[in-house]
Amino acid sequence: MGEPAVVDVVVLGLGVGGEEVAGRLAGAGLSVVGVESRLVGGECPYWGCVPSKMMIRAANALAEARRVDDLAGRATVTPDWAPVARRIREDATDHWNDAAAADRLTGKGVRLVRGRGTLTGPGQVTVGDDVFRATRGIVIATGTAASVPPIEGLRDTPYWTNREAIEVERLPGSLIVLGGGAIGLELAQVFARFGVRVTVVEANPRLLAVEEPESSELLADALRRDGVEIRTGVRVERVGHGADGFTVHLAGAEPVTGERLLVATGRQARLGELGLPAVGLDPDARFLTVDDRMRVGEGIWAVGDVAGHGAFTHMAMYGAGIAIRDILGQDGPPADYRALPRVTFTDPEVGAVGLTEAQARERGIDVRVGFNPLSNSTRGWINRSDGFVKLVADAERGVLVGGTSAGPSGGEVLSGLLVAVHGEVPVERLRSMIYTYPTFHRAIEGALPDLGR
Repeated sequence: MGEPAVVDVVVLGLGVGGEEVAGRLAGAGLSVVGVESRLVGGECPYWGCVPSKMMIRAANALAEARRVDDLAGRATVTPDWAPVARRIREDATDHWNDAAAADRLTGKGVRLVRGRGTLTGPGQVTVGDDVFRATRGIVIATGTAASVPPIEGLRDTPYWTNREAIEVERLPGSLIVLGGGAIGLELAQVFARFGVRVTVVEANPRLLAVEEPESSELLADALRRDGVEIRTGVRVERVGHGADGFTVHLAGAEPVTGERLLVATGRQARLGELGLPAVGLDPDARFLTVDDRMRVGEGIWAVGDVAGHGAFTHMAMYGAGIAIRDILGQDGPPADYRALPRVTFTDPEVGAVGLTEAQARERGIDVRVGFNPLSNSTRGWINRSDGFVKLVADAERGVLVGGTSAGPSGGEVLSGLLVAVHGEVPVERLRSMIYTYPTFHRAIEGALPDLGR
């Protein structure tokens, strides 16, 4: 190794957050090195948000066609995975080639270094034989990877994570999904609608356990209508694999069998690979602890999944903007997570923002809850749509602290609740608004009377 190359900033990891930081800092005139061991752009465009929503769009088209008999005549639907796989390969991922993304980044002035970066001292990063000294700072944006639980026999099997599920070109006849969170449920519904026999196994008593119980019940009913078998409140003891596929052995229950097994039990930051002790940080931590400017310590920032505020693309972009301003010495609001939005892109779609009812009560808030089934709204009734709006209010302050919009375009309807929670719009002002008729978002108005006056 020679003398370290002196630069302004080194960005470790070029997923959506790291790519944003590197490109914008270079555009501001700083010398920036971006380090990436896999694909520029990260999980979202290649194995996450973009290709999965292509799959969901296709599966929803099948479901909508099957509704024709009840609404408009007769239709025959023949599922075909080939065009879905082709669109993912060609339109979304360019056959998992990041040349266009890499060219876009270097075109902004970023020096792209392929490899795994390691912190080897304050302000110093080593990538293979290259050493860089960052005079302005280091930004850690290395994301997360699928978390594989320590279940007996699992690691020795050809299980899938979201990556293998996204890349699949031939659908299996049957699929077991370990995990009833957003990723597991989205993929379970997609495959079921394409004719795969799907079983979801979840250790918690209900699906989508981080959201409202009403959301869990709604999705369980929807998935069952799509033919998905659901096993909740069960513990996996061991996993076996043979010529006939997978066998998942459950404590106190009959085993589950399937041709393929998808592990969707969460994500984890692999901090042990970053050389954190060299800068006084704990490599065994679950996430990096950041302040409201995304700072981890002197001269170090973290954005995206590793910052521990949600494994969402929008959170990576949000944190990136804050870190960029801080590195450039610009003013701007600090990080504020009161109105953190998230969407589970199932059908019905579940959008949520802020606190759930249970979380609000745990914080000692004087909670008032408003609830309105979507069928109570004219648009919901016309469309025969399942779903609801649930509002969680702080009665003392007279503002919403959380909300859920579940139903068709639940993530889009969420935008109104997001503004209300983030802006602390008084409930009385929400009552005096004009709500467009007939729309799904009008169900918000129908939930307000439950909050009292």
